[in-house]
Amino acid sequence: MSLAFSPPFTPPDRLVPTLRQDGYAVLSPQGVADWLGTPLAQLEALHDDWSHLPPDDYLKDGGRYRTRRHACFTVDGATLEQAPHRAHWQPVEYNALHGGMQRWFAPMEAATVAQPAWQQLMRSLGEVASGVRGTQRWYVEAHQFRIDTADGIGRPTPEGAHRDGVDLVAVALVGRHNIKGGETRVFEASGRRGERFTLTEPWTLLLLDDARVIHESTPIQPLIEGEAGWRDTLVVTCRSGGFQGD
Repeated sequence: MSLAFSPPFTPPDRLVPTLRQDGYAVLSPQGVADWLGTPLAQLEALHDDWSHLPPDDYLKDGGRYRTRRHACFTVDGATLEQAPHRAHWQPVEYNALHGGMQRWFAPMEAATVAQPAWQQLMRSLGEVASGVRGTQRWYVEAHQFRIDTADGIGRPTPEGAHRDGVDLVAVALVGRHNIKGGETRVFEASGRRGERFTLTEPWTLLLLDDARVIHESTPIQPLIEGEAGWRDTLVVTCRSGGFQGD
C-alpha cells in the first residue's frame, strides 16, 4: 500500500504570509471554517451538487471519467458579481492538452451560487489574492469536478503538472469515496523543491501562487474493485486584468 502524506497545514492568520514565502499554503477544514467565519456544515451542504454534474465532453484523452460545472464572477473588495456564462479558455502554453479551445461547460446551479457560504468563499479568495498581489478587481472562475473510477482509473489532471495562467489557484477537496491515489504534488516553477501530500478530509483547501508553483494530482483507482469510487473537488482561480480569452 502506498504511503499517504498529510498536508502541511497553515494557521488561517498565516495564510497570506505563507503564500508569499512558500508559494502555496494548505488550510485544514476547521481552518477554512475559521478563515471564512462560516460553519463547516454550511460548506458541507454544498456537496450534494457534485452528485448531479453533467459530463465533460471535451476530454481529449477519450476518457469519460470527469463531470463538471463552471461559473465566472468578479470580486472587487466586498462586491461579488456573477458574470454572464462564458466558455472556459486557456492558452496551450498552460494546458497543452486542452488549451486553445473554447470549452462551454454547463453552468453552476443558481441555488448553489446564492448560498452565503459560497459567496463568502469567493470574497475571501479575492481578499487573499489582493493580499498577495495588491488590492484590485479579480476575475474568478469556479469549476466543480467529479473524477470517477467507473472505467478503472480517473485522472484529476490529465494535462499533467501545470500552471493555470492566473494569479491564485484554490483547490478544495469536497469529498472522496472508495479510492486510492489522488496525491497532490506541488513543485517550484523555477526550482527543484517539491512537496507531496494527500487531501483526505472534506473542505481541506490548497492555495497556490500560480506564478511560482506548478501542480498536479495523481490518478485515482477504486479501493474495492467493482464498487463506485470518486473524488470531488472545487477549483477556483483568481486572475487580474480580465478573464482568459478576453
